[in-house]
Amino acid sequence: MAEIIVPELGESISEGTITKWFVKEGDSVNQGDVLLELETDKVNIEISADNSGVISRIAKQDGEVVLVGEAIGSIGEAAAGGAPAPAAPSAPAPAAAAPAAAPAAPAAAPVVTATAASAAINASPAARKRAREQGIDLTQAAGQALAPAVATPVSSAPLNQAGPAAAANGAKPTERKRMSRRRVTIANRLVEAQRTAAMLTTFNEVDMTAILDLRKRRKQSFFEKNDVNLGFMSFFTKAVVGALKAFPLLNAEIDGEEIVMKKFFDIGIAVSAKEGLVVPVVRDADRLSFAEIEKNIVDLATKARANTLSIGDLQGGSFTITNGGVFGSLLSTPILNTPQVGILGMHKIQLRPVAIDNERMENRPMMYIALSYDHRIVDGSEAVRFLVTIKEMLEDPEQLLLQG
Repeated sequence: MAEIIVPELGESISEGTITKWFVKEGDSVNQGDVLLELETDKVNIEISADNSGVISRIAKQDGEVVLVGEAIGSIGEAAAGGAPAPAAPSAPAPAAAAPAAAPAAPAAAPVVTATAASAAINASPAARKRAREQGIDLTQAAGQALAPAVATPVSSAPLNQAGPAAAANGAKPTERKRMSRRRVTIANRLVEAQRTAAMLTTFNEVDMTAILDLRKRRKQSFFEKNDVNLGFMSFFTKAVVGALKAFPLLNAEIDGEEIVMKKFFDIGIAVSAKEGLVVPVVRDADRLSFAEIEKNIVDLATKARANTLSIGDLQGGSFTITNGGVFGSLLSTPILNTPQVGILGMHKIQLRPVAIDNERMENRPMMYIALSYDHRIVDGSEAVRFLVTIKEMLEDPEQLLLQG
């Protein structure tokens, strides 16, 4: 008998939610077969069988929270002829004279006695993490500290008819939907970023004429040579790397009372996926060509939308770029991707009248750009000059080409 154990899920991830079992009790499986999908704060992970055999027990069901290292089922050996091996003996059956068991309670209104184990599982993630670090068994601690309780029944009444709020609201139709684990994590991180960082935003605008002209002239030859389109993101990534080299505090983070200066340029690219925004990382962007950056971004965006990003794709990162312009945003204030201290926001390119000199006005393709930064270690003048540097590089893209 081999237990199905929740594996290590990556740095800082201690638990996940079972989204779907792909097998049921009694199914035969081979080593390497996918058993279930687990949703974590960052990505969805498939858990495979370590042994061949028969699924003899599934201890945790879809939607339940499970911890790293927890046994969530077991695989037994197949008996001769391929039939499942008999399960371990269960408790004796009740005497024949005992009254028949009462019908199961409706699924809409379960009544469950809370055990010490379930109390431990319901502890907050922070409490469970501290318990593991201190060697405390939450199951035993919960059993000593908590008296048995009864779970609150879930109402089966239609949502638009339940409760005094609905009555006061004239029974207006509503719908409740549980937030996904990733959406909860995104929400918590955004609130935490605003709570812990002294976040400010500075703005500027970029005349995109030169980049648009360069792309128009080189687009076809670039694709034929590299098998990838020449997009805007490679220009912005290169400009960010150049500005970070000139202003290294934007490529740092705060650790207690110390500033950690990063000597690498791993640029996070925010991508909109089904479950919310994710920020996969383009590694060593300073060493990549325009084509390599474009290929990295296409690959990461494809994986994000197919929900196949790995933990490694998301970890680290020293600075982030987000592009609200793809959705039509003209101006916004991006929120820091902590512990990073800087994030650049791109926006929609729009024709606007621009003064060329004292006599002439022209319609130019303009983009507002925004830099949100942590004022605890980045001064306002430094942030403004950082953004001006990006503007100057983008308006003279030959600089970027000369820098490689």
